[in-house]
Amino acid sequence: MSVVVTGAQETAAQLLHGITAMEAKAVTAVAVTAGKVKRSAAERVSGRRYLPAYPSSITYTVSRGPEGPEAEIGPDKGRAQGPLGNLIEYGSIHNAPIPHLGPALDEHVDDLVRGIEIAAVQAFR
Repeated sequence: MSVVVTGAQETAAQLLHGITAMEAKAVTAVAVTAGKVKRSAAERVSGRRYLPAYPSSITYTVSRGPEGPEAEIGPDKGRAQGPLGNLIEYGSIHNAPIPHLGPALDEHVDDLVRGIEIAAVQAFR
């Protein structure tokens, strides 16, 4: 008995192309969602009398980690009021918490899932 396989190299090439395209599109999906989370978190703490600079300290970076694209979103400790991030999010014995990063992330989880789904469909067309 013998088996003849045709088109294996072409199929492998298409899969490799799809994987490469998927990675690039997934980075875009993560970056778009990270931007939405950043803006939402900043809006949630804007207008606070004692935190005028804190909303603009919230930034994000996107990188390619070992398991795919990832984003780090939060206050930049090098900016004005940035070091107050944990105190603001979680509170202290003297200050009530002002949850803003966690709720902003929760608000946009579905956007990220949808973005990854779109990336997969576009990459493997």
